Amino acid sequence: MTALDQSSPAAAPTPEPTRAGASGGAGERARRWWLLPTVLTALALIAVLVFGLLAPSDVQTAYRIAAPGDLNPGGIIPGDVPVPTKIAAIVLAVLALAVAVYLWVRAARGAMPRGRARVAVIVGFGVLWVLSFLTWAFKGATVDLGALLQTMMLLAVPLAFGALSGVLSERAGVINIAIEGQLLFGAFGAVLVGSVTGSAWAGLVAAPIMALVIGALLALFAIGYQVQQIIVGVVLNVFAIGLTSFFFGTVMKQNPGMFNQPLRLPTIRIPLLADIPIIGRVLFEQTVLVYLMWIIVAVLTVALFRTRWGLRVRAVGEHPRAADTVGIDVSRTRWSNVLLGSAVAGLGGATLTIGTGVAFGEEMSAGKGYIALAAMILGRYHPVGALLAALLFAFADALQLNLSSLPSGTGAGIPSQFLLMLPYIVTLFAVAGVVGRVRVPAADGVPYVKQ
Repeated sequence: MTALDQSSPAAAPTPEPTRAGASGGAGERARRWWLLPTVLTALALIAVLVFGLLAPSDVQTAYRIAAPGDLNPGGIIPGDVPVPTKIAAIVLAVLALAVAVYLWVRAARGAMPRGRARVAVIVGFGVLWVLSFLTWAFKGATVDLGALLQTMMLLAVPLAFGALSGVLSERAGVINIAIEGQLLFGAFGAVLVGSVTGSAWAGLVAAPIMALVIGALLALFAIGYQVQQIIVGVVLNVFAIGLTSFFFGTVMKQNPGMFNQPLRLPTIRIPLLADIPIIGRVLFEQTVLVYLMWIIVAVLTVALFRTRWGLRVRAVGEHPRAADTVGIDVSRTRWSNVLLGSAVAGLGGATLTIGTGVAFGEEMSAGKGYIALAAMILGRYHPVGALLAALLFAFADALQLNLSSLPSGTGAGIPSQFLLMLPYIVTLFAVAGVVGRVRVPAADGVPYVKQ
């Protein structure tokens, strides 16, 4: 048993810096305390002026709470709930403004919320702001909350698996830019093997195995040969695009019935729970990939922060020299985490094909690996945070799809391109310190040479 197993103080990763250190000292905190309340105040005022005061007063927006087939004893839950667009948008925007004012008051007292309290305030503000936006954007139409959340979940799964892949790699100190290639190889392998065998389940097994090819190459060059990790990741992404495009054009296109069938994993429905209004079908009527996502997030959270294995991984990602001193094999730990992460990303690739019932297409990952990387950073290298960030990005995409399908003459007529920018704007705010300074593992991207 090593010294680390005996909870040696020298082996444990150095705790996170104090809030003063994480923010660059008391002087920097004094200069930046106004940033969050200022941004939230500006957003709330925009909501009041645009979503509320400029909205027509003779139009209603309906919210679909319960759909046909939902569990609704006695019909106590209404189906569609109409609300006056102007009044509802103003009320929700004013409540969001009240949250911003609360932050100004706390700042004046020198007691700005920190940690989870800060996150709770931002989430509360975000919910109110989004509801005000939905009320205005869907004016004269119906907001089907269940359908919106179902679309969000479908779009979030590959992002979440990709972000979890990044968490596994970067917690051990290896930058994983190659998530895009891992997703693409997973999607390719799932369809190819599934088509040859005629079984989507065989494709599900093949997806993480195919993604391991990219993971092994990343580990070989980044850990074994200590090549600059960002460059390796970008090159592997280009390699994955080129190789899959070659086989798509020379093999799959020539015989799609044999090599590129649009297979789909069966939907697993949990009785009663799937009939709960709004969230039932979102959480309890999904393919096995969605359930695997929840399980992996829970297991990875416990494993990283409550087990000896997680302590060793974080030690390698923070202070590999200290970890090596107490007997931890740094290279083996990094290798295993990169490979495990690439297998998880492969499951995300399977979601793009056999998870949705579509055939493989060239470059079908369409930049999702880079969005997953942003979700990992926004989620602060934590499995739960990465999942929530993936859901946020997917919600913006789902909103864009729902708004673009509104009947003519309804809705606010917002160009979809503006909605596609929202996730990236949120990421910029996070990087700028609005959500809080993101602390990168200290040895992330730093090669380790055993002495």
